[in-house]
Amino acid sequence: MSILIIDDNRSILQTLEILLRNHYDNIHAITHPSQALAHMGKNQYDVVLLDMNFKAGINNGNEGLYWLKRIKEQYPELPVVLFTAYADIDLAVEGMKCGAVDFITKPWDNEKLVNCLLKASSNKPKSSKIPKQNKTPMFWGESESMKTLRQFVEKVALTDANILITGENGTGKEMLAREIHRLSKRHTSPMIAVDMGAIPDTLFESELFGYIKGAFTDAKADRKGKLESAHTGTLFMDEIGNMPIPQQVKLLSCIQNRQVTPVGSVKPVNIDIRLVCATNADLTQLVQEGCFREDLYYRINTIHLHIPPLRERSEDMGELAQLFINKFTDKYSLSKMSLSDKALAKLRSYSWPGNIRELEHMIEKAVIMSNSSEITDTIFSFPQQQNQTSASPHQATTLEDMEKQMIDCSIHNCEGNLSAVAAQLGISRQTLYNKMKKYNL
Repeated sequence: MSILIIDDNRSILQTLEILLRNHYDNIHAITHPSQALAHMGKNQYDVVLLDMNFKAGINNGNEGLYWLKRIKEQYPELPVVLFTAYADIDLAVEGMKCGAVDFITKPWDNEKLVNCLLKASSNKPKSSKIPKQNKTPMFWGESESMKTLRQFVEKVALTDANILITGENGTGKEMLAREIHRLSKRHTSPMIAVDMGAIPDTLFESELFGYIKGAFTDAKADRKGKLESAHTGTLFMDEIGNMPIPQQVKLLSCIQNRQVTPVGSVKPVNIDIRLVCATNADLTQLVQEGCFREDLYYRINTIHLHIPPLRERSEDMGELAQLFINKFTDKYSLSKMSLSDKALAKLRSYSWPGNIRELEHMIEKAVIMSNSSEITDTIFSFPQQQNQTSASPHQATTLEDMEKQMIDCSIHNCEGNLSAVAAQLGISRQTLYNKMKKYNL
């Protein structure tokens, strides 16, 4: 049997590996949930043990719930056990509603934890060993900008040209990348997604290029990197603008030569990939500032696709909102619902800084909170409309003060949902974590 453990505390990971080694043949431990889906795409797990909080100074469990939902969307039959130091019955109930099979608090009882995990592992359906493949076509809508984008995508998807997708956070860049892969000649091979902003410098080469057994202390077996795993398929590199210059040099060499050399090896491995990158940053500006290599920029930017923000496609709001309503009424086994005219007008009047991702979170909350088949305008309250003038106890005098207050206010308005905070501020989650650590938030 195999287990994936996700916890930011390395001491806990080491303890659990020792505790569980007599019960599981394969134990994979990672420190951040952003790596989880990539691991699941390459390995078959019988259970996942997921921590609820990740080095963010926020202990309300929202991050754990967010990643639980992401996992269950792609692997609905994979048992997930939640793991937290903050016992909270309401959080446990919410986690069970989102698909968790059980809930364990820290400090734990060894026997109970082992029994809980073994029970969850034994209840996993055999069919869940086959990852759920996303074959659902992308929602395009009726706005002219999206119609134009669709025509362009359907044309370039059939080629092997490298593609750069730009757009604000939450506009659906990864979804567009998956649509390109679905329409491509490579659709029978995997699309491997990697968040470049979440890979530490020290793990860059082993994550992307892989390693051979004995390359370093914990290298107990050969392991393919992301580039080799995407062989004959598509590699999607999100947050490409966050890569430091030294990493850019290494990536450029691989793209040019179509070869990778695993850590510890001297033998290059040929790769055949279609490269799709995404960023919310202005790469041309980063090139001018010397923060992004010009040669790499031209390599990844053979075709440039830009996704418009939600505020520029308000005519799609009604259909998109109903799509999410149907999704969450099905998920929570609720009766069919629809938006009132006033509710739709209210949604269209909002600027949506978090774009489609923010709309999805807003609709999910509305579906849960609604007491009738019609969702009314009174159920929606937007972060930008709440306490806009109550941001700080003192007047900011420096740019750092202003940034700290803005992040603090956004965390409050988004109720600790760090994914929503990052989307609202227009930065990556990794950047948000770094700033929260800097300002001790």
